[in-house]
Amino acid sequence: MADGIALRARLRPYAVVLASRARSQTSYRANFALDLVSSLLSGLVELAEVWVLFHAVTRLGGLDFGQILLVFGMADLAFSLANMLFGHCDRLPTYLRAGTLDIFYLRPQPLLLQLVTSDISLRRLSRAAVGLVALVAGLAAGDITWNVGTVALLVISLVSGIATFAAMFVWAGGLQFFLVEGEEMTNAFVYGGRYAATQPASVWSRPLKVVFGYFFPMAFTGFLPAVVLLDLPAPAWLPAWLGWCGPLAALWAWAMALLCWRWGVRHYRGGGG
Repeated sequence: MADGIALRARLRPYAVVLASRARSQTSYRANFALDLVSSLLSGLVELAEVWVLFHAVTRLGGLDFGQILLVFGMADLAFSLANMLFGHCDRLPTYLRAGTLDIFYLRPQPLLLQLVTSDISLRRLSRAAVGLVALVAGLAAGDITWNVGTVALLVISLVSGIATFAAMFVWAGGLQFFLVEGEEMTNAFVYGGRYAATQPASVWSRPLKVVFGYFFPMAFTGFLPAVVLLDLPAPAWLPAWLGWCGPLAALWAWAMALLCWRWGVRHYRGGGG
């Protein structure tokens, strides 16, 4: 009981900050509505790319349109929620250039936890809604045998996918301590990884399977769980049993992200102001 009270007391400042950020975003309703619409349109455009692609082909990497929707929905929903919670880590290069990151050091809380809880992008909820609709449509269209294991795999894969994408944002943030104007390079792996995750990994070349299948474990966020759910043949280098290994992929991503973050923080010497 005492430990629970102490934990709530330690987390309360972060909750207060997040609540204030949420209130500030919703206080101007018209502006917030426009933000939601723009985020929704962004998600719809990316979903439309899949729809347009299947006007040229009937199957891609052994998957039809309904099966691709399942892959897209799982990966896009996980990315959108991770982006809402961790996407503002992209602002770290701005803090570094302006020297304002040093303000975080004046507070008696961990630097990474302060950065993660410094904002929350509610407008990305509409983007997540696109992924959710695609996921539901893919589940309805797929020939899935529903049982306890299927539901467990779906839940585990979604939670692991959110954790994996969140780790990618932290990983990219840690690299900013070493790079000059390096946002575009890290975004190529974070947002490029998100795009790769929404596509069938069966069409990837071997180098891409190594990079986005294992090093940046994007295949674990959508494609591999979908292979198990739909009982599809697995491609070379990505056996079907890996579909159950989403938590291991998330642990790997977070281990590398925290290592990179710690390395970067130890390298940082201040804004010089």
